[in-house]
Amino acid sequence: MRKDWIAGALTVCLLLTGCGTGAENTAEAAGSSVQTNTEEPVSREIFAMDTYMIITAYGENGQEAVDAAEQEIDRLDALLSTGSADSEISRLNAAGTAQLSEDSAELVSRALEINRGTGGAFDITVYPLMQAWGFTDEAYQVPSDSTIAALLEHTGSDQLDWDDDSNTLTLGDGQAVDLGGIAKGYTSGRIMELFDEYGVQSGLVSLGGNMHVHGTKPDGDKWRVGVQDPENSENIVGVLEVTDCAVITSGGYERYFEQNGTTYHHIIDPSTGKPADSGLSSVTIVSADGTLADGLSTALFVMGADKAAEYWRQHADEFDAVLIADDGSISVTEGIADAFSSDQSFEIISRK
Repeated sequence: MRKDWIAGALTVCLLLTGCGTGAENTAEAAGSSVQTNTEEPVSREIFAMDTYMIITAYGENGQEAVDAAEQEIDRLDALLSTGSADSEISRLNAAGTAQLSEDSAELVSRALEINRGTGGAFDITVYPLMQAWGFTDEAYQVPSDSTIAALLEHTGSDQLDWDDDSNTLTLGDGQAVDLGGIAKGYTSGRIMELFDEYGVQSGLVSLGGNMHVHGTKPDGDKWRVGVQDPENSENIVGVLEVTDCAVITSGGYERYFEQNGTTYHHIIDPSTGKPADSGLSSVTIVSADGTLADGLSTALFVMGADKAAEYWRQHADEFDAVLIADDGSISVTEGIADAFSSDQSFEIISRK
């Protein structure tokens, strides 16, 4: 099942209109939003990177900026998609080695950096495991333990040979990679750069629920981004008030299947080859760096709450996080505690 397009549509509605803590309040906010905006936005919905996206820009050059953003999304999708045999990443996987373009090389370099920094919790070499579970083509199945064990032997970024000088990546035996775990965050960052080039002072992009906001709202207020309730896609559990940053969430509810009464989600733990069982149902990362936010939303989900909190303490100048546990409890890092509001009580993770 896929729910990411629903989450994206809901969150965009919240951004443009303000929000409450449920669908009813959101609709009421939407009804009054047109009267409070000082400029009419240029907005476009497209389908790319296997998800629905919405690009919105305000201001004199908004149309040109949205056009350029759509072209950039299409370009990066064609370059990075594992679903297209002609993409650069598919050709790499088929050949086992390739000299990469600037964008792909930047993504590989960042992926390896995040992999090392998180102790392997984020790993682009889990792609064959994703295939074995059927998450790449929706042919869902539970692979045998022997199949998982065999694939794990070839899982690990430490088996990759990366030449940073020539931008050449050589895969280890039996390996394949997928940059999808950071591609949307990288893409949203590129769109923010385009907004700067076109003089857009207020804008946002939703890439399947991955949000990136530019500047403030046209009236000068902060953007209000809803954090989805993992148990109910029509509700939110809280609101973040932010400017100039990415707000990216990973959760087991985004893509999953059920077999014999057990739910299996798509976030694979590279150490086990199975869906991460970390006690978390979603992780939201807030950072000025969209690529980092995308990678860390997965990595911290795999780590679990305690390790995620400790990792944040060591890197608090780079990002903040909202962690939602399987029991529904919410933890928010100290750096965004004042920017987060919820009808539920929540724990503040302090720097100590």
